[in-house]
Amino acid sequence: MSSHASLCGNWRGDDRGLDSIHPIESGRSLKWPPAETESFVWQSQPEQMRAQTFLSRSVGSHIFHASGCGFIVFALCALGVSAFGQRPSTPYGTSYQVNVDVLNRNIAGDAANEPALCIDPTQPNRLAIGWRQFNRVTDSFRQAGWAYSTNGGMNWIFPGVLETNVFRSDPVLAADADGRFYYLSLLTNGSFHTDLWRSTNGGQSWEPLGLALGGDKEWMAIDTVTGSGNIYQVWSPYFNYTNNTTKIFSRSTDFGQSWMEPIPVPQLAYWGTLDIGPDGAVYTVGLDGSTFWMNRSTNVIDTSVAPRFDLTRQVDLGGGLIFGPTVNPDGLLGQPWIAVDRSRGPTRGNVYLLCAVSGTNNPSNVMFARSIDGGLTWSTPRRINDDLSATNAWHWFGTLSVGPDGRIDVCWNDTRSNTNNAFSELYYSCSRDGGITWSPNHAISPPFNHGVGYPVQQKMGDYITMVSLETAACIAYTATFNGEEDIYFIRVEAPIVTTIARVGDAMRLSWNSVTGRTYALQYKDSLAVPWTAETNLGFVVATNALTTVDDRVLNGATQRFYRVLALP
Repeated sequence: MSSHASLCGNWRGDDRGLDSIHPIESGRSLKWPPAETESFVWQSQPEQMRAQTFLSRSVGSHIFHASGCGFIVFALCALGVSAFGQRPSTPYGTSYQVNVDVLNRNIAGDAANEPALCIDPTQPNRLAIGWRQFNRVTDSFRQAGWAYSTNGGMNWIFPGVLETNVFRSDPVLAADADGRFYYLSLLTNGSFHTDLWRSTNGGQSWEPLGLALGGDKEWMAIDTVTGSGNIYQVWSPYFNYTNNTTKIFSRSTDFGQSWMEPIPVPQLAYWGTLDIGPDGAVYTVGLDGSTFWMNRSTNVIDTSVAPRFDLTRQVDLGGGLIFGPTVNPDGLLGQPWIAVDRSRGPTRGNVYLLCAVSGTNNPSNVMFARSIDGGLTWSTPRRINDDLSATNAWHWFGTLSVGPDGRIDVCWNDTRSNTNNAFSELYYSCSRDGGITWSPNHAISPPFNHGVGYPVQQKMGDYITMVSLETAACIAYTATFNGEEDIYFIRVEAPIVTTIARVGDAMRLSWNSVTGRTYALQYKDSLAVPWTAETNLGFVVATNALTTVDDRVLNGATQRFYRVLALP
């Protein structure tokens, strides 16, 4: 099913605030028909597509690509440039500093890293981020910092820490189906417990639920698909509350009030993450010291029996996990991530793994593998960073999530633009076909010096986090735009992918859309004309996931360039 509109007339319209939106891919142009006499070359080979780039101050860059089934466009809208510090910008998005004072200013002299993000599924404008808060960089004492936003991450309020003068680490945040937020935190109280906190007001305040078993490098996932609301937790076999290497997985069936006696995880896999499948099954990934292991439990939803892991598979990611040494000297270059597709589309149930691992030529690469049979078999590993293998760049803190529409989002830190590897940028890529093909890599942050601002412990933490919505990938990351480690949030709008084909006397344009969102369809007859002088074909409110519009009035034009913009 698709939204379908026939636009039989042309009219001028106002910009309706188009300069204020910042989709990563929503404004590139599409031309009909192809013509060899134009000032650019149409390319049908995918590897040549990126070379066909044109710049315009009004809309950023334009990429044209002709294929056998019509024309494909990825759209991009340019952003205003902000000053570094609180709101560093690139053409692909604006980052908003999270750990700020009441006047939205940087707090000098502190450090913050290892951000964990959660979003209210019932009100996506409500977000919270937790992190390791160092009030000074002269020692390694850290607390559980947090901030919240009520407007989708454009402004943040930083109330402080969960408990003053209590040493904490390894923050993990998650939201349940009803919009309650949970904050899992590691205590070094002599036995490496975790404890769990809950917020019922979008992260504005937190109440302690009590100790939650746990141990070092814990992770948490909440079942939001079966209605159970079960909370699952896994932690390291080493440095945990029991000092027992076999007791490293537990479940809470009463919203974190109590926890079952923990059970072993096959292969004692650690330093990993977990996720929930569309049927409520739990999937985990971790390392046994040299090998990545995926484990699955399908009976974990049944509270009448003890859960067990019924499937264990070794997964090849093309390299090994890296600790240090250059870009994050005292830390990991990222933990392994697992994500399961819970969409209603053809990729539903797919399982994905990703990690930054040791590479060939490049010292580290972001590598991906997928399973289309519930984890039983796995694909060969695929490199997501698309620079040359001999770039000698570090690609680190690789992070993975899947949107409700099945889109796979990946982000990571990347030194490719800096020959001495002293600066990193946050990069992004996505896949809309279950990981078979990937969008070109884009730097979504300006460069930052990853080697400054260490709080005695010489690292930027061990991870960053991302949550995928239908319309965007939301990322919490650490950067040093102020010359110190700070937390930033960026919302990367999902690409609008438009196809065009002749249908009778009309040109039919179709693009992926979000139900209820308004889109502007615009055109111009020449690349020489700025987009500020474009003609609006009209505004369409999407009623389905695919919107289709027919342009029947060509007015004798021999060519036409189109773009689609998602309005705020």
